[in-house]
Formats: sequence, C-alpha cells, structure tokens
Amino acid sequence: MSEKNAKAAEKFRPVIITGMSGGGKTLAARYMEDLGYFCVDNLPPVFIPKFIDLCRETHGQISRAAIVVDTRSREFFDAFVQILDELDAGDISYELLFIEASDDVIIRRYKETRRPHPLAPAARISEGVTRERAQLAPVRERATQIVDTSRLRKTELREIIREHYDTPGSDAVMNVTVLSFGFKYGVPLDADLVFDVRFLPNPFYVDNLRSKSGTVPQVASYIESWDVTQKFERHLDDFVDFLLPNYEKEGKSQLVIAVGCTGGMHRSVFIAKHLYDRIKSRYAVRLEHRDLMKNEVQEHVSEG
Repeated sequence: MSEKNAKAAEKFRPVIITGMSGGGKTLAARYMEDLGYFCVDNLPPVFIPKFIDLCRETHGQISRAAIVVDTRSREFFDAFVQILDELDAGDISYELLFIEASDDVIIRRYKETRRPHPLAPAARISEGVTRERAQLAPVRERATQIVDTSRLRKTELREIIREHYDTPGSDAVMNVTVLSFGFKYGVPLDADLVFDVRFLPNPFYVDNLRSKSGTVPQVASYIESWDVTQKFERHLDDFVDFLLPNYEKEGKSQLVIAVGCTGGMHRSVFIAKHLYDRIKSRYAVRLEHRDLMKNEVQEHVSEG
C-alpha cells in the first residue's frame, strides 16, 4: 500500500447509525448518502469489522461510509456491544450516531405507516418501543452523537447531519441543470422551474436563420437585439439570483431549470445558454439542449 493510500486508510472513520425504530435512521442515512457517504442499511453487527477492513482496502475509493445497525438484525443485534468493544480494543476509529424520538412520536409514526414494530410484530407497538429502548440503553451510552427527532423537521435533521458529518471546508454545492426544450415534444418531467420563452421574436421566420440553432452567433445576435429580450433577461436574472440561494439554503441538492420554446431550437437554446453563463461561476451547473438534435440544423454546439 502506498503512503498516500495508507494515510487514507488511517483517516477512514465510519459512522455507525443506530437507535430507535421509527426515529429517523433511514432518513439520516439518506442525507449522509447525499454527502457522498457509502451507506449500508441493516448490517448485522458481526459484519462491521469486516466491512471496515474492506473499505480500507479500496485505496481511498471509499473514503466515507455509514452503517445502519438496529434491532431488525434480530438475534444478531445482541452482539452489537461486543463488536463495539472489539473495535475499541483494536483502536479502530468510528463515530456512533444514535437517533431517537419520544415514545408517543414513534407510536404515531408507526400508526401512520401501518407497519409492525420489529420487536413486537404481533403485539402492541408500545410494547415493542419499550423492549427496544431497554435493549438499546447500553448502546446509547456509547454514542458520540445523540439526535432526538421528536420535534425536528426533515430539513433540520439534514442540517444536523451536514454540520456534524460533512467534510470541513467542503460545503455541499447544489447541482443545477439548465435545460432547453421544445414544447411540441413535451415539458421535461423532472423540471423544477419552467420558463416559457415563446413570446420572444422567433428566428424561425427569418429565412437565413431558420435552419440554424440558437448556439450560432448570428441567431443569438438576432434574439438579443430586441428590447423585449433584454428586458426579459434582466427580470430573469433577478429572479434566478433570488431563487437559487434560497433553494440552496433550504438544502436542495439538485435543481433543473427548463427553458422552452416551440421546437427547442432557437429561443430556448439562447436563453438557456444565457442562464448557464450567468450562474456557472457560483454553482455546479451543466447545460443541455434536449431537443436540438430533433431539428434539422446546420450548426449546433453541445456544452456540459
């Protein structure tokens, strides 16, 4: 193993997520996955040391991992404390995140999902909660972080996960896709924002521009030359400048901005490129022209 890989293995510090069923462990793991963690759900405790070894042997390809361990492991769960003792004895570094909630909140959540409790599949949910809380007591004492989700909104839990387990100095960046399209081919199903630019002057009605796309400078100059285009760009810029930071603040990880014209060849392509150029220095952004190749064009440019 190279010195670089050895240091990566040495720094590897998995997060073991455990706690009360219905507390929010799955949601916490999902947020950690968004941060780039390799996540494994419902891993029997006896496999934890082997899993850590395998991650360390990936030569840094798996640099962060989260393991969800809970009472769904049934009889395997009894070995959890023993496994934690073995990790401590072997000087293996890890974080233990314990997720919990009050009894009444957990019972209400189970009632809403209509699922049986893993420790009381044929009995009252309250019995399962009582058994589980007693069983988890010694594990809770070992926790490096305890989060009570009883009164937390999902966005608040996500922020807690991000604050404690994201890499320092590497704030998650919202990924933005700016997508041009033609309404005659349908609105993109995954669009978060849709801008209809069919009111802009249409190069289709100019003979020497009809067969060229909005990526061609001659077409772009024609669309840009109109007052209505310039006014729209100013309003659009202000609107997007306001929205994007607020989406990011709310924790949105992906945003699709769709710009549509009739065929997805001229106006939408031009405006999508305008948006891309405006925000590319602030966000991880990619530009797609969904329907450009569906039109017969003399020239086109694809940008990522």
